[in-house]
This record gives sequence, structure tokens and C-alpha cells, in this order.
Amino acid sequence: MLRRVAVLGLAGIPAALAADRLVALARGGRAPEPMRMLVVVDAPVETVWAAVTDVPFQVEWMAEMRGLTLDPPGRAHVGQRGEATVRILGVSVTDPVEIVALDPPRRYEIRHRGLFRGGGVLSLEPGADGTTTILRWDETLVPPILPQLGALVQAPILRAIFQADLERLKRLVEDGAVD
Repeated sequence: MLRRVAVLGLAGIPAALAADRLVALARGGRAPEPMRMLVVVDAPVETVWAAVTDVPFQVEWMAEMRGLTLDPPGRAHVGQRGEATVRILGVSVTDPVEIVALDPPRRYEIRHRGLFRGGGVLSLEPGADGTTTILRWDETLVPPILPQLGALVQAPILRAIFQADLERLKRLVEDGAVD
């Protein structure tokens, strides 16, 4: 029985590689599409900006983040690097990131520099009356194995996780949990 499972597993490798190549061809060699999430927070842009750029506070609203170190510590700034311990679907990885752009209070961008490559952009804009904030999160995570197929398969799962993170951030900001 074990031999049969091993043979089936080995037979699946060429199929997975071929599927990854077909997805890459269909995408014209472009990187995987970012996952797009959005939430409207009942707070002004400056308040939401303070929450998303308080990097240690991310552990409070990103349920999958288990720990975080920053170099150097302190408020978010371009060039700042960090390492997060992230656990998704029971798998823990260290995710080294770098802040590559800040445009207060509108845009915060990071690059993933570890096993999973890609980046994330948090974009903020005031709602119609200025008392709310439209917060968009675009995230691209490219797995190290079967990058095109893997990104396609993981996207719905990660999108749901990240959307729940945004909902948690919304609640924390609206409840006044941010300085």
C-alpha cells in the first residue's frame, strides 16, 4: 500500500509542474495577481494610519502573526526591516519584510524577503464625509514551489484570512484600542 501511495505521489510531480507552467503561460509570464481586500473603518484617515503604521500593533489584528521583531525598533519608516513569525493552516514560517514606501497618511508598502516573495500595500482614503476611512490591502505572496499554481490555489484561503484581519483591525480602531 505504501509503495502505491509513493508511486502516485511521484506521478503527481510532473503533473503539478506542468500545471504550474500552464498557469504561467496563461498569465503571459506576469507575476500572480494580488489578493485584494477592503474595509471601511468608522474613523478618520489619521487614526487608521496610526494603527496600520504601528508595526508592533499588527500582532493584535493579524491573527496569523505570532511574534515580531523590528530593526530598528519604533515607528514605521522606509528601510525598516522586521521578522514576523507567521502561522497559517498549521504551518509556521519566519517572514522577513522591509518597509519600502510610506506616503503618510495614504500608502504603506512592504516587501516580503523570505521563503514567500511578494509584497503588500495598504492604501487609505477618506470616506465621503471625512469621518470614515476606506482601507484597501493588496497582497502578493508567491510560494517557493510551484509559484504560479501555488499562488492561485492559496489565494482564496489567504484572502479570507487577510479580510478577517482587516475586520479585526476595524473593530479595534472603532473601539479605541489604538493610541
